[in-house]
Amino acid sequence: MVSDDTVDSGSASGIASIAPTRRGWLRTAAVGSLGAALGLGGQGTATASGDERRGPPPRATPQTTLGVETLLDERVELLDGDRLGLITNPSGVDSSLTPTIDRLYEHDAFDLRKLFSPEHGIRGNAEAGEGVDDTIDEKTGLPVFSLYGDTRQLQPEMIEDVDAVLFDIQDVGVRFYTYIYDIARSLETIGQTDKRFVVLDRPNPIAPLPVTGSRIDDENASGIGDYRLPIIHGMTVGEIAQYFNDEFDFGADLEIVRMRGWNRGMWYDETGLPFVPPSPNMPTTETATIYPGMVYFEATTHSEGRGTTKPFEYVGAPWIDGQEWADALNDLGLPGVRFRPVWFEPTFDDHEGENVSGVQTHVVDRSSAQPVRVGLAMLVSAFLGYPESEWLSWGDTYAIDTRANGSELRETIDEAEPSTDPLALADQIRSGWEDDIDEFRDVRDPHLLYDDRWRGRRNGN
Repeated sequence: MVSDDTVDSGSASGIASIAPTRRGWLRTAAVGSLGAALGLGGQGTATASGDERRGPPPRATPQTTLGVETLLDERVELLDGDRLGLITNPSGVDSSLTPTIDRLYEHDAFDLRKLFSPEHGIRGNAEAGEGVDDTIDEKTGLPVFSLYGDTRQLQPEMIEDVDAVLFDIQDVGVRFYTYIYDIARSLETIGQTDKRFVVLDRPNPIAPLPVTGSRIDDENASGIGDYRLPIIHGMTVGEIAQYFNDEFDFGADLEIVRMRGWNRGMWYDETGLPFVPPSPNMPTTETATIYPGMVYFEATTHSEGRGTTKPFEYVGAPWIDGQEWADALNDLGLPGVRFRPVWFEPTFDDHEGENVSGVQTHVVDRSSAQPVRVGLAMLVSAFLGYPESEWLSWGDTYAIDTRANGSELRETIDEAEPSTDPLALADQIRSGWEDDIDEFRDVRDPHLLYDDRWRGRRNGN
């Protein structure tokens, strides 16, 4: 069982040990007003009569119009009178934060019959990797069928009494998130029926980041990586649905309800839309920005910050000297990021209840930050500098291999001398991705629906 936050079931069932190494390179490298600060101002202004308080000012009109709003405002005829099923979660909202469930259920033109729940549940109350049961939605009374329980795929019998299945979930643009595989598997099922699959498109929150990472192959495919995707794919959910449907011959009757006012040069916070966490451990757009590189640490005995207020921004372990590691990482000169020492105690997951020392990765210039390179350099440095670091495994399977498309990354780090420059080794590993990245761009480009404004950053991640 795996998750969009990329926790593999069985990860804790065994730990593969690595022969201790010296600390090598790391030891060498290591040589306003109180009211404003507390946020007490601006909590509402009394009227002249003192009887009422004004709330916060209205939000500015978003620059980007979501697919769900395009459907409701301009394309109602697309599904008028159809019996509908909806795959969604709490991130499926319009620009005013009204759930798509409610918008469709209350609309006279639509007949919303049932809901389908991905990982984390229809209302988002299940943790990463936790199974989701069939249930009844308390607000609407609609039946909810799990796509993250006994079955991980839409079944033909689930959709016998609907004409179309809609998808409206916020993705994060990284191959490790499970929601995009709900799209792929649904297309596979619907391709064998006369039903339609309709994607209500949403922004890719990290779209300005270049495509990077080796493409996952069939041998290393899993629930957190499949369909020949690189780590950062650069597509919206609508575009990736087209990629799946066409490149893998699913043959589904697919319709994408496009956004307006969005292009691939926009970070999520430039859309004017509120960010709703797509899963419990993806609280902010800052988290999404650094996440693609921090996923490596889920496959190790380090904490990647789950159970803290800064998942994926915090990384550490009880045996790490946070100040020493932060100094050494800052000495690498990675563009766009800085590191500071932190101490934290996870409330769940790895090292629960233990005092953990490590670093927080701060993105200080996202226009130059390279999150996958950052995460890879950190991973190399942790294993060369701290011999207590180990790879998680179950049986003969290493969790890192499912994230790195095979054993090469793990074996390269294991064989490196402790004095090896972590950034040089990370870049050596990355150099093997170039052909995969070029190949993927060529395959992907026909499926893109929006302007490709890269702001000059097509490489270097």
